[in-house]
Amino acid sequence: MKIVILLARYFVGLLFIFSGMIKVNDPVGTAIKMEEYFEVFAGDFASFFHFFVPYALEIAVFLSVLEVVLGIALLLSIRMNVTSWILLLLILFFTFLTFYSAYFNKVTDCGCFGDAIKLTPWQSFYKDIILLVLIIVLFIYRKNIKPILKVSTGDIVTGTSFVIGIIIAIYAIRHLPFVDFRAYKVGANIPAAMQPSEDLRYKYIMTKDGEEHEFEKYPTDGGYEFKEMILLNPEAQPKITDYSVWNDEGDFTDQTLEGNKLLVVTYDVKKSDSESFQEINNLLTDIDNSNITSWVLTATDGATFETFRHEVQLAAPYFFADATVLKTILRANPGLILLKDGVVKGKWHNNDIPSSQEIMTLIGS
Repeated sequence: MKIVILLARYFVGLLFIFSGMIKVNDPVGTAIKMEEYFEVFAGDFASFFHFFVPYALEIAVFLSVLEVVLGIALLLSIRMNVTSWILLLLILFFTFLTFYSAYFNKVTDCGCFGDAIKLTPWQSFYKDIILLVLIIVLFIYRKNIKPILKVSTGDIVTGTSFVIGIIIAIYAIRHLPFVDFRAYKVGANIPAAMQPSEDLRYKYIMTKDGEEHEFEKYPTDGGYEFKEMILLNPEAQPKITDYSVWNDEGDFTDQTLEGNKLLVVTYDVKKSDSESFQEINNLLTDIDNSNITSWVLTATDGATFETFRHEVQLAAPYFFADATVLKTILRANPGLILLKDGVVKGKWHNNDIPSSQEIMTLIGS
């Protein structure tokens, strides 16, 4: 049993640290996922869940750092009575969350490992079931797990871990994630990511005379009734499927991926840092006579954005895109993304506006 407890401690501890660090790396992305859950719960259970939406970022930071601290506490056997109780309550909540999402198909990605590892709702639920079993074992035998450190030393370790985690999360919020796991990371080729990496192959499930038959090509002879089509190589699917840019004149998606484009992303002007637009405007003026075209992408309605752009004196054509897509592209509001023929050359938070010389260097001008 000692071996089982030891393996359970290390497995659960390391997994919690990994999961928490992935989220601490990108608190804004975690907050977006939590907002999605709050909206679902508000519609399915009680409207008071709407109260938590404005505080999603703060909650995301706390829970992400808590995961890391619990993982460290478990590895070092720090205050196992308290640690095991918190772990048990958390995993019970997470298991309910993933089951509800999977069974009722409410949230298609739990965000358990951020954008680093994508799990289907049922995969997330099965993962939590395994963790639940292991944590129950640790909970039952918590008094048999001897602390590695003195209580006072353990408190210093967990307290320091919590403070460091908060500092890292705040830095990631005020700048950009340290590691970008999304399809729009620097170096990504957006047009290529919008295409499958190879021809998609399907398996067709057909019925005839009450029996099921499988075909790799759709049968042309009669008598078969279509039942289901299964993708055989899902890993070949496009990594980007929802990127679209438009205005009242039509679709401009392809144009954003042609030539040199500096895109100012501000998905919601009501939540935007308006003071940073002075520095952005200076940059747009500096590159105005270069071979770089400046566009603005927003999810704000036209009338509201017209008022806003006059307030901040933003002299650049603007286009619309989906808010979720813009949040995926850039964890900043506003922020900048530099494209060269659809390849991401640079991304900046509004706290890190680059110089025109830096822009020119990245483009190769």
